[in-house]
Amino acid sequence: MKKQLFILGVATIIGLSGCANNSNGNETDTKKESNQSEMGHSEMNHSGSDTLPEGLKEAKNPKYKVGSEAIIQADHMKDMKGAKATIVGAYDTTVYTVSYTPTTGGEKVTNHKWVVQGEIKDAGDKTLKPGTEVTLQADHMEGMNGAKATIDSSEQTTVYVVDYTPIMGGEKVTNHKWITESELSAK
Repeated sequence: MKKQLFILGVATIIGLSGCANNSNGNETDTKKESNQSEMGHSEMNHSGSDTLPEGLKEAKNPKYKVGSEAIIQADHMKDMKGAKATIVGAYDTTVYTVSYTPTTGGEKVTNHKWVVQGEIKDAGDKTLKPGTEVTLQADHMEGMNGAKATIDSSEQTTVYVVDYTPIMGGEKVTNHKWITESELSAK
């Protein structure tokens, strides 16, 4: 009898764990974080092109040199934090967190990390203040390019383009944009 109850219990746990995912393998709405930017990252282009925004300047003395490795401390996306990254590029610029409604419709994305100065239409070279309304020219996520956005915060720093493999395995992510210097640690 105990053995049958144990098997029934295991079968129930396995069955319930399968209910945590919907038919296409994405987490259900009950697991979404309050930060709506996490919601939109399922449409994020994890791998990117090697094309850079106009005017982006290579960092003169980055903490992490091109070709070196570092550990990602950011959790912009699932299975990113703790992954070993290879530095592909390092650039000195102003980065922004932004909130916007995708041009494709859907819920507003808040505090999206990161958009660099060159990915904001007509940004020039002056740091934009929080609350400034802008038009995005970034394509990190579906519906981002051309979207009207509001600057949430800004930071002058070195940003990196990295290659990494998610910590739970899966396909290698190449040319991921952007990771700030503070979001990396020594290997």
